[in-house]
Order: sequence, then structure tokens, then C-alpha cells
Amino acid sequence: MNRNLKNAVIAFLVPLPSILFYLSFLRNFESAAIADGSGAAALSPVWAWCATHPLLLANVLFFFNVNVVFWVVSQCISSHWMIDLYWTVIPVMLVYYYANFPLAQFDGWRSGTVIVMTWLWSLRLTHNYLRREKWQFGAREDWRFTDMSRQYGGNWWWMSFFSVYVSQQVFLMGICLPMYIIHTVDKPLNVWDFAAVAVCLTGIVVAYFADTQLHEFVTRNEVLEGLGKPKVPNLDRGMWSYSRHPNYFGEQLWWWGLALFAWNLGHGWASAGALVNSLCLAYVTVLVERRMLEQEYRAEAYRLYQKTTSVWIPWVKSSAFAAKDKST
Repeated sequence: MNRNLKNAVIAFLVPLPSILFYLSFLRNFESAAIADGSGAAALSPVWAWCATHPLLLANVLFFFNVNVVFWVVSQCISSHWMIDLYWTVIPVMLVYYYANFPLAQFDGWRSGTVIVMTWLWSLRLTHNYLRREKWQFGAREDWRFTDMSRQYGGNWWWMSFFSVYVSQQVFLMGICLPMYIIHTVDKPLNVWDFAAVAVCLTGIVVAYFADTQLHEFVTRNEVLEGLGKPKVPNLDRGMWSYSRHPNYFGEQLWWWGLALFAWNLGHGWASAGALVNSLCLAYVTVLVERRMLEQEYRAEAYRLYQKTTSVWIPWVKSSAFAAKDKST
């Protein structure tokens, strides 16, 4: 079995413990409901706890199946690549988990709309991930994890459990809180729901085109490098002429659109996950730009790019520097 196929098989098998446990819980609840008409009295203490603590159960399943199992697998294969792929999959699993929970109550139109949009978001991000990795599973891990492994040396094997996996639980469970709220409040649709849909879809579209333009830029540079020609130092065309990180901007629109659903349902606190994610992405932006400036062939062009172009929110170029940019 070649490496790509082996990694693909691992990726498809690794979430099975959580999926099988949840399906077993649903079967037991359904059987108990048939037995006594409500589903509560006939449940064992373990299943009864699961039925009354959906958010805690989701965190428990995440801890054992992602934090522990993914970490053990990463130690066996000496790579943390799998968490990047599952960033695109776990929100889909969570929205179905909340929607199918036995005691869930919600508006069917709102739930169905969010499920469809979550699929669109996931398909876009999964396609971009696999396209970027040249359709290879596990070819490489995130460069930030590689840098941290060098930084922490012999301690990285245990520190990675917290830095790579426990931290992902905070981020992913936090930003997906609106999905939980959407499936605990049965309230008719209103104008704010349509506004939330507009924000979410705008984010998906912006991120798709920004990532596609970036992919085309990287591909062209790879061709130029193969021909022995100088690479283009910086992408400053298309959406990238208005924002230095339009892909990040689109991604944040998606998560804040979901937060708007929760706010509309009277649970503004559920936007805390989107806020934390935005703050972390701001830090990642600093790391990415620092990395760009460390590459000698593009440092000067990128410094000018920083002076003329907005960081996240698309905006017109700074006129004082834009004129200089055109003249060079």
C-alpha cells in the first residue's frame, strides 16, 4: 500500500470511535423511547447523562477521539497533518450531531440552511486543502507545527498534545457553538437570519476566489522556477490588490455569519468562539508576514505591499504609495 493510500485509509478510519458511539447512543435512546414513551426513564445512567448533556458529550468525544487518538496516530506516523484535514470535516460532523440529537428543538428551515452552508464551506476548504497538497494525503504537516517541533526538540512529543490538539478543541468547539444554539432554540425565521446567510455565503465566495488566485500564483511560480526563471515576488492582483489576506477575511466572515445566527436567537455569548478565532488568526497573520519578509527575493516587494494594502478588510490602495507602486 503506497503512502498516499495508507494515509487516506487512516484519515477515513480515525473518526469511527466517535461515530459508532453516537450511533449506539441514538439507538439506545430510540429503544428507550419506544419502551416508556419518553426515552428518559428506561435509559441507563450513562446514556441518560449523554441525553441531557449534548454540549459536554461533544467535548468528551472530541477529547478522546481527536485529542487522544489523533495524537497517538501522529506519534506513530511522525506527522500532525491530519488535524488540518479534519478542520474541514469536524464542523460538518458537529452540525449533524446537534441536529440529530434526541432532545434538540429548532426551526427546520434555519437548521437545513445552516447544514447546506456548512457543507458548502467544508467542500470549499477541503478542495483547497487537497489542491494545495497536490491531492496527496499526509504529504506534509502545517509549517507552524514543523517550526515548533524544531523549537521544542525532545519535548515536542508531549507538548504537541496541548499545542496541536487540545488547542484545536478550544477553537473548533468554540467557533461551532452557534451550531449548538441553532439546534436548541425553536424560533421562526426573521430578517437577521437572512442577513446571517448573506454574510456566510459572502465569506465562502470571497475565500474561494482568494484561495484560487493564490493557488494560481503559486503554480505559476513553480513553473517559472522549473524553467530556471525568476519567480514573481508577490501576489498583488485580483482580490489580493485590496487585501493582504482576503482568504482570511472570507473565512472570518463565515464564522461571524454563524455567530449572527446565535445572536439573533438570544445567545450572543456564542460569538466568543469567533472572537477568539479572529484574535488567533491575527497572530497567525503576523507569523505569515514575518515569514514572507524572511524570504530575500520577495522582502522588498512585500514591505511596499504592506504599506499600500489593507491587512484583512478589502480596501483601496494607499494613494501615496500606490502611485509609487505604479511607477516602478
